[in-house]
Amino acid sequence: MTNIAENLKYTKDHEWVKKDGDVATIGITDFAQNSLGDLVYVELPQIGRKVEKGEEFVVVESCKAASDVYAPLSGEVVEVNTALADSPESVNSEPYDSGWLVKLRPANSDDAEALMSAEEYKNHISE
Repeated sequence: MTNIAENLKYTKDHEWVKKDGDVATIGITDFAQNSLGDLVYVELPQIGRKVEKGEEFVVVESCKAASDVYAPLSGEVVEVNTALADSPESVNSEPYDSGWLVKLRPANSDDAEALMSAEEYKNHISE
């Protein structure tokens, strides 16, 4: 069964967002990592990079395929999870915890409100 954290916001492309003050932590969902299989590499953006909502900004590579991760919000990358260089598999084992990908300072704080709730995401993946 797919784990869906109740306190997060979600995109139809299977990214999650956790707002904490003026920073949003972003990762891929349990559903996404499960679909991809064991991750072997994560390509993260440069700190300071400005991204537009919907833009490809991270690449995750599994034994099966490489997959783009899309920015759920527009903003500036303020931190990346450098631990993933040595242990990309933490995205598989703890997608909502140590497997986070990027921290972003959103350009518009209201953007996160437009994302799906846990309940809406649950309905989305069961379609």
